[in-house]
Amino acid sequence: MTRTASAFWLNESGKGEVRQVTLAEPGPGEVEVRTLFSGVSRGTETLVFRGGVPENQHAVMRAPFQEGDFPWPVKYGYLNVGVVQNGDLKGRTVFCLYPHQTRYVVPETSVTLVPEAVPAERAVLAGTVETAVNAVWDARPLIGDRIAVVGGGMVGSSVAAVLAAFPGTRVELVDADPAREEVARKLGVGFALPGNALDGCDLVFHASATEAGLSTALNLLAPEGRVIELSWYGDRKISVPLGEFFHSRRLTIRSSQVGVVGRPDRTYAERMAVALDLLADARFDALITGHSPFEELPEVVPKLADGEIPALCHRIDYGRDHVSE
Repeated sequence: MTRTASAFWLNESGKGEVRQVTLAEPGPGEVEVRTLFSGVSRGTETLVFRGGVPENQHAVMRAPFQEGDFPWPVKYGYLNVGVVQNGDLKGRTVFCLYPHQTRYVVPETSVTLVPEAVPAERAVLAGTVETAVNAVWDARPLIGDRIAVVGGGMVGSSVAAVLAAFPGTRVELVDADPAREEVARKLGVGFALPGNALDGCDLVFHASATEAGLSTALNLLAPEGRVIELSWYGDRKISVPLGEFFHSRRLTIRSSQVGVVGRPDRTYAERMAVALDLLADARFDALITGHSPFEELPEVVPKLADGEIPALCHRIDYGRDHVSE
């Protein structure tokens, strides 16, 4: 008998629907997961939702369990927490880089156990905190560094949260939205509007995905300082201010991308485990700024994309079982 589950698919720019999809029986080495929560990462996912992935980046931007091809129709997402329904892991809470779907079957090696100290509701942040861990590995900050994070979205705030516990550093979150000051306060870092940010930085993480943000990041650097560029601009062209003081201060811009582990002595699985361990810290709850039931995803996503719902990570709650036979 055919079993089905419910999944969110994007059909065209700004529109989506919940579809019934076939749910396979788990085979050897596979687990079936019943989703508890998923998360919408507003930056990357709304870029996908509006069809902004450049054609030459279609392969790079594929999510691990994506179905369909860019621009549409596509089933996309990568922040999913659920409970295993079979095998040795039955009853265990796991994180998986899986789209918004009520149940799914994946290889057991594709799920990571959520530590008991981490609530399932907070574990949806693991994918983005993993990106932050990778950025910090790429940056290799030193004790005593003066650090700014320009762009207080989900990725930037995750980086600030990871750095907040780094010893002896000055960490300031910089954002044009004054409302981000409350997020910074909860994370335990400083906050400034772009015009008031502390300069003389050894290291700046840029995550605003704007030309103005990149200019601010470069302006804040001390001589020999580095910008770690985390922004994904999609199909937009931007200007980089490489005149004026860029050469005289011997500044560096380095990209950081989660597709490559920032330390050669660590694996993808080890990086994810580090991210989940960090999520035992309740400060990360500041990054979940709203929640909605799964059934409302077709109405919620356009509001997230146009800013009607302001959000860092918007959590999707799966309150009931949607499997049918």
